Amino acid sequence: MAERGGRPARKVHSARIVRTERLTPNMQRVVLGGDGLADFSAGAWTDHYVKLLFPADGVTYPEPFDLQRIHAEFPRAHWPVTRTYTVRGWDAAQRELTLDFVVHGDEGLAGPWARHAQPGETVRFLGPGGAYTPDVTADWHLLAGDESALPAIACTLEALPAGARAHAFIEVAGPEEEQKIDSGVEVVWLHRGDRPTGEALIRAVRALEFPEGRVHAFVHGEAAFVKELRHLLRVEHAIPREDLSISGYWRLGHDDERWRASKREWNARIEVEQEGGPAAAA
Repeated sequence: MAERGGRPARKVHSARIVRTERLTPNMQRVVLGGDGLADFSAGAWTDHYVKLLFPADGVTYPEPFDLQRIHAEFPRAHWPVTRTYTVRGWDAAQRELTLDFVVHGDEGLAGPWARHAQPGETVRFLGPGGAYTPDVTADWHLLAGDESALPAIACTLEALPAGARAHAFIEVAGPEEEQKIDSGVEVVWLHRGDRPTGEALIRAVRALEFPEGRVHAFVHGEAAFVKELRHLLRVEHAIPREDLSISGYWRLGHDDERWRASKREWNARIEVEQEGGPAAAA
């Protein structure tokens, strides 16, 4: 999952894995807890996220863990590697933080780690950050994303007040990847199959007959389909930027570091292409 807006606090939290659960064939849940979360807090944002810190291969850091010291004394290649994940749940009373990971076999860093994570292991992370929560004054809500956005969309649906009007589209590999979400909103699950990521989402959102009134939209996932839906919403439907949370969490063919390095330029180019104006932060 890629870099996002609403920068997380720089404090490093240290937690221990309490339990893990395979939710679907490609989604792994890891629940963190312990005294290290005593001063952790997550507020109203439904896209809250944390940045997990993974040790560089073959590198051991001095204790107590001090990220500033590591950045000052270690070469950059030996700094911890970060990966960004949405907070699926925060139980302040139990001090438990729930994170869900998309797993594609041994591909990537965080997915394989989550699949093999064991209770008792130490996990360090920065955060939380966040920038979006559904606006209760909106007439209706539009939520669209792939697996990477599923936790944030689920949190949003569960946060909507009873009776709120919303259209939610989530694209997953197949029916086995659907999840139960505690919400009165009916989710439209789109099964990708062999199609490119986002093709089904673009088709579904384009086919939607937009209700009257002001929409507050949340669209996140693979950068290419996000670009297409951004054009639909910003240009064709003329939704004001302030009513739209939209960003590419990841980009096909790019690892996390490469995408983070190029994301600002990508967003700037899209802004100019679609609106002919200067870029604004996504």
